[in-house]
Amino acid sequence: MTFEQQWIEYDYNPFVLFSSSGKILSLNSEAQFLLGAITTEELFNLATTYANVTFGFKTTFVELEFGRYRFFALTVGYENDDVIGIKLYQAPSFKISAQKPVGELTNIYALVDLCMLTNSINSKIVFEKDFDPTIPEVILDSNNFIKILNKTYSCYKKNEKISTKIFYRIGEHIKFEKKKYSLFSIEVSSENIDKERVEELKTLAANTNFYIDVQKKVTINMPMITS
Repeated sequence: MTFEQQWIEYDYNPFVLFSSSGKILSLNSEAQFLLGAITTEELFNLATTYANVTFGFKTTFVELEFGRYRFFALTVGYENDDVIGIKLYQAPSFKISAQKPVGELTNIYALVDLCMLTNSINSKIVFEKDFDPTIPEVILDSNNFIKILNKTYSCYKKNEKISTKIFYRIGEHIKFEKKKYSLFSIEVSSENIDKERVEELKTLAANTNFYIDVQKKVTINMPMITS
């Protein structure tokens, strides 16, 4: 693999080359992860939709979201009718305070289940969950985490169903004291979100050193610190 090929392979932004029939000819590591959230056909359709009308390269600023991936732009290029390439530019995911979290070793599943149970009392809301079962016990401030998650659920009180997902953030890390830690997220979603309560949630998160990403979904992003 040449130096230039290595740059493409390890680029943070997904890159894919297609044949004219939509078959993948090559792709980098990040694109392999992306294909867990979007089909090959959808990605090829993006390339043909945003391609220049004549041979060459065209960059378009457009907001796209596929699973945990969010993009702010893409570039499509082709020099003949046989091969077309697409590169998508990831929006900055998030930043976590440089201060290493403190607290006790905690079972994250137990805390989330507790919050779901608490919020289901005297409520007709159906709480669904999709948990990656392999996340170990992590160090966190459990009291503040419970406050954050309860406030998050309160943002969706007007819905019939609330979904909670716990998952690894593949390929994403943070360093504390020169040591690298993997990241995971708790994602809560439903149809409608209470914007007033979202503002309260943002204030609470800022005051308790938790980072949340609020779109239609609320995502609590956390480092996987086990000791």
